[in-house]
Amino acid sequence: MEKYYKRKSKLESSLPQEKDYNYSSAKQSRIEINVVDFPADPGLRPQIMDYNANDRDQIRRAYLQKDVKVVALSNALQNLKLTSPDIQKDFVNVAAFETINVIIRDLGYALFSILIDEAHDISIKEQMAVVIQYVDKKGQVIERFLDIEYVVNTNALSLKQAIENLFSRLGLSISRLRGQGYDGATVTKNHDQIALLFTLVSNVVNVVRALCKRRDIIREKQAAKVAEALNTGELSSGQGLNQETNLKRADDTRWGSHYGTLVSLVGMFSTVIDVLEMISKDGSNSKQRAETNVLLDSIQSFQFVFNLHLIKTILAITSELSQALQRKDQDIVNAMNFVQISKVRLQKMRESGWTSLLDDILSFCEKHEIDVPQMDDMFVTRGSKRHNAQEITNLHHYRAELFYTVLDMQIQELNACFTKLNTELLLCMECLNPYNSFSNFDKKKLIHLAEFYTKEFFLVELIVLNTYIIDMLSSSELSRLNGIADLAKKMVETRRDKIYPLVYLLLTLALILPVATATVERVFSAMNIVKNRLQNRMGDEWMNDSLTNFVIS
Repeated sequence: MEKYYKRKSKLESSLPQEKDYNYSSAKQSRIEINVVDFPADPGLRPQIMDYNANDRDQIRRAYLQKDVKVVALSNALQNLKLTSPDIQKDFVNVAAFETINVIIRDLGYALFSILIDEAHDISIKEQMAVVIQYVDKKGQVIERFLDIEYVVNTNALSLKQAIENLFSRLGLSISRLRGQGYDGATVTKNHDQIALLFTLVSNVVNVVRALCKRRDIIREKQAAKVAEALNTGELSSGQGLNQETNLKRADDTRWGSHYGTLVSLVGMFSTVIDVLEMISKDGSNSKQRAETNVLLDSIQSFQFVFNLHLIKTILAITSELSQALQRKDQDIVNAMNFVQISKVRLQKMRESGWTSLLDDILSFCEKHEIDVPQMDDMFVTRGSKRHNAQEITNLHHYRAELFYTVLDMQIQELNACFTKLNTELLLCMECLNPYNSFSNFDKKKLIHLAEFYTKEFFLVELIVLNTYIIDMLSSSELSRLNGIADLAKKMVETRRDKIYPLVYLLLTLALILPVATATVERVFSAMNIVKNRLQNRMGDEWMNDSLTNFVIS
């Protein structure tokens, strides 16, 4: 028994005998640690080895905790807050630089396409966004934002120069580029009268929606008018009909939103007029009342009503096409059929849609008491008279200079985007679709598809197509796939991309062919978040770096 007491005595004597600090007895399995009791200077503390072996880990953690608290949080030296704008910009620039480098390394030597679109930011500077599209090593289609560039103008030469500068800076080779999607100038940008229409619509929306009080007035007045129309039988009731609404604001980054704005303006026209008349009488200052009177005079003209109904009818066709092309589950054959249907509808409207459009406009003018000019009278230009201008009738102006011209411009734009050659190319690509056990497979069309890419294929090499289709049909796993994107991933997983490299190359070319620029429009939506009215003086490089981290992260 005596040796046990001696061991106990030895353990007790192993503790540091310091009278200035309260340490627990070694009789406890774990001593009670109070960080506050330790000296701030590590040199004045007992060595960790002086403690009981069972308590050393706890003492070590307590020492570390004490050391961290000395220089952290409220006790920090206040010299590393990273609040300097220059330091913040350097961090964001480095992060953006490394992010783009990762994308370029992931791309490697693969073929790619680019998606391009432009829109102005909050500072009314024209910005061109570039998104790259490629197939990675796993067979997945990747879309990544690359850069946003300030461009002085949006003509073809300026955009081409901006793209070449971007490729040179990032080390991308134009020889690997196999397609580009560009949402170019639309009918709303090319025709002066239509551009004026959207300017007036934007001003009306801004004035009417400027205050919450005005929005409430619009909502109440529109609800009263709907109730009155239901009582008179002008509107029919039913599930989902006549829901409470307000005047929609168009989004500069999404042209499809303009259609919703025009539809809401036509449906709430009398309510908008009532609110504008109220502002013209009760406006806060004379400038506001004068501007409102100008808007009232402009939107209650036959010219405005005609342009409003014309563009609303055209956008009803093109908006459906745009939404169909941007659907991820839309197959190429149905998409191309939709393009042809849209072209036919526009052509049919040009040939026989004048009378029905004019009847709708006259009915609208009669309902809202808008003066209608006699079509046989001479057309009078608003404002100053044009020098040496040929005298024309109202019928010629509205039918030839507006109706036919705008429709022709829209049809030409569709024909430019979807030429006969491009449509044939897309339809040939549909032969690769594994849907319904490769029911669309056509060897002749695939050989014709390879003829579009003479640098990549020799027609003699495509004799492997016979073996390929037999292999695909014999595999139940591959024959149940629903799209070429799934087929590409599955070929990589089963290593068939090495067995049929030319077929996989055809799949890659089909997947990177750009059809719509929805991804770029999402970039512009992010741009309006990064560069807003509170940060409207953000520089181009700072905005590009911030946008890169915001979009890709």
